[in-house]
Amino acid sequence: MNSGIDHEHSAAIEMAARWLSQTSRERIGRPIVPALKSAFGLTTAEAVAAIREAASLRTGGANAAA
Repeated sequence: MNSGIDHEHSAAIEMAARWLSQTSRERIGRPIVPALKSAFGLTTAEAVAAIREAASLRTGGANAAA
């Protein structure tokens, strides 16, 4: 299945997801998509993917052990 996300940036998405899952909401601030784009050099789609992965990490989803 093709997610439409450039796999070169998958490491940046993973790094952003881990940061997002481990950082308090107060420290992150809002809006989160522009913050992720700026901090990690992500596209909008990649920032959304990082947010989804972070949610999975926080809830112990399939990607939590990765």
